[in-house]
Amino acid sequence: MGYTKEDILRIAKEKGVEFVRLQFTDVFGTPKNVAITVKQLKKALDGECMFDGSSIEGFVRIDESDMYLKPDMDTFAIFPWCPDTARMICDVYSTDGTPFMGDPRNILKKVIKEAEDMGYSFNVGPECEFFLFKRDENGNPTTKTADKAGYFDLGPIDLGENCRRDICLALEKIGFEIEAAHHECADGQHEIGFRFGEVLHVADDVVTFKYVVKTIAEKHGLHATFMPKPVFGICGSGMHTNMSLFKDGKNAFYDPDDELGLSPDAYAFIAGIMEHIKGITSFANPLVNSYKRLVPGYEAPVYISWSVSNRSSLLRIPSARGNATRVELRSPDPSCNPYLEMALCLAAGLDGIKRKLKPVDPIYDNLYDMSEEELKKNNIEMLPKTLREAIKESIADPFVCETVGEHIFEKYIAGKNEEWREYSTMVSQWEINKYLIKY
Repeated sequence: MGYTKEDILRIAKEKGVEFVRLQFTDVFGTPKNVAITVKQLKKALDGECMFDGSSIEGFVRIDESDMYLKPDMDTFAIFPWCPDTARMICDVYSTDGTPFMGDPRNILKKVIKEAEDMGYSFNVGPECEFFLFKRDENGNPTTKTADKAGYFDLGPIDLGENCRRDICLALEKIGFEIEAAHHECADGQHEIGFRFGEVLHVADDVVTFKYVVKTIAEKHGLHATFMPKPVFGICGSGMHTNMSLFKDGKNAFYDPDDELGLSPDAYAFIAGIMEHIKGITSFANPLVNSYKRLVPGYEAPVYISWSVSNRSSLLRIPSARGNATRVELRSPDPSCNPYLEMALCLAAGLDGIKRKLKPVDPIYDNLYDMSEEELKKNNIEMLPKTLREAIKESIADPFVCETVGEHIFEKYIAGKNEEWREYSTMVSQWEINKYLIKY
């Protein structure tokens, strides 16, 4: 929007803003904030607000804890459900005035600069799915849905319709352009699509989107979750990521003379994603639970392949061409840190372009119907099957550490290893039901 300091100070005064949240995320994508009164707003706009970085997951040790928050003024927004409160998304800086490389937003900005140096801008359009669940008499979330609806069903079957409508209205009031909202295939599952855009802005939007969805759901007495697979036996929630590069104002993925309408840049970008996707997966699918979604038969991709319009492929090229030509990566889920996921996707695609990689032939058959022999014959590999496998793949691919930096990589992998260790030693209800009486 191009706000200046003077614009923000004026708007805050005119709208009666009393509090401002200075927002950022930790390495795992969890939103954090430092709240200030409006009297401190000028100081914040000058980048003079400090916080204790040692208290944030994956940031710094206690002996080097002082850090600065520098707001991105274009992210200034007033919450429509709390009109005396505004927020700005911030970059984290060290005391020496340099961008802190443990800040995921700064990592994405680093990769954006690499793309710009190659003459590209990167546009992204994520598709965030989520569930709306009822709460019990004590207000605690359950996994009971408020509907028995399916794809595109209309109320009164879809009891989440009013909540979804209010989410859309709240998002529009803070600057989102909502393109479509509908019920998804599973009971209680929804999707709200917002307009694609420049990658940094969109990554910010994903963080904001999840916060707004949860806030408005709570006001409706519901619990919204972006957990990838909250209910056994039904489809999980994904965050399909649509990507396109532009160069000199034109879509760099489009070539009208190519059989599929794709440019050499597009083919190389696809090849780069496919080469690094195993290493990217622990960041795109960061939870133990993520791998309960990545199984055959529930619309989520598990095979490393690409195709035009084939929804069983990991990478799909939707039918639109011209400036709408794009590559859709279908494996990520909405529990990921969007800054790191999008940084890795962009870096992988650029690596493919720099090295002039060529993808394997596209697969048009339904991959879920292929036998093991057919998959082997076509040299089709699978994504990691567990978080533990994904961690090992990230460690095995030096590209991943090079992209996110040693600081984030070490903190992230350590956190995910601990998550896996805890899960591996936990006794689940399934085990109790299966073994307690029998043995």
